[in-house]
Amino acid sequence: MTVQLQLRQPAFRMTPQERLLRRLRRFGSLTAAEADLVLNCGPTENHRAGAELRRDGGAPPRPRILASGWACYQRVLSDGRRQIFAFILPGDLIGVFQQPNAVCLADATAVTALETLGASALHRALASDAGRYPGLASALNAMAAAEESMLLDQIVRLGRQTAYERLAHLLLELHGRLEAAGLADGPRFPMPLTQETLADALGLSIVHLNRVLQQLRRERVVELRGGAVTLLDPDYLASVSDHHPAGLDEHDRY
Repeated sequence: MTVQLQLRQPAFRMTPQERLLRRLRRFGSLTAAEADLVLNCGPTENHRAGAELRRDGGAPPRPRILASGWACYQRVLSDGRRQIFAFILPGDLIGVFQQPNAVCLADATAVTALETLGASALHRALASDAGRYPGLASALNAMAAAEESMLLDQIVRLGRQTAYERLAHLLLELHGRLEAAGLADGPRFPMPLTQETLADALGLSIVHLNRVLQQLRRERVVELRGGAVTLLDPDYLASVSDHHPAGLDEHDRY
């Protein structure tokens, strides 16, 4: 069985650059010059589902912004089993935080067909003259810290939580990130993932994941309808999964 979730377009539309700018401004104030640097990112590049954006152990990729579609960071074992560490969503950066002579520690792979924007100019500006863009540098550092916090959440999910808690926690995380990027419609959000992909992110078998999905539906805390996920009782999900959003002040966290 496949869970293929899509969401109608939100009432407001943003360019990918505006989406990234919206996210950055949640981490701090930006000057007009800093905003322009973000808004002028490009050009566009299209990638098919399954395309490799960067290879584990390889050289860092060209800095990019994910404009549309979903990707993930993963490692694949020799027998084909894989572990997904994190999902890359619209407005996320790929390769902008890299250090000189860095080596990639995980594959970055397109989960769906996707579109990216070049962010080399943004990366060069920060690498050569970060003092000229203090607000942007601070926001990007805060974004990187939030991503590190989410990786720690993933370790806790896989190491200590039950299957039910893992799924509840991940759904809350994805909803919060999509909401921050302007891609959620209240408690309703898109999630174009198969059950196999979700299972690989949560360290579960597809059969076990399906059982948990059905339990959440029976309990009326999550609804899967019309190609979308709706969180019917997010407070309960947060309580049962010990979900603490990463990154911002309590009133503005996601």
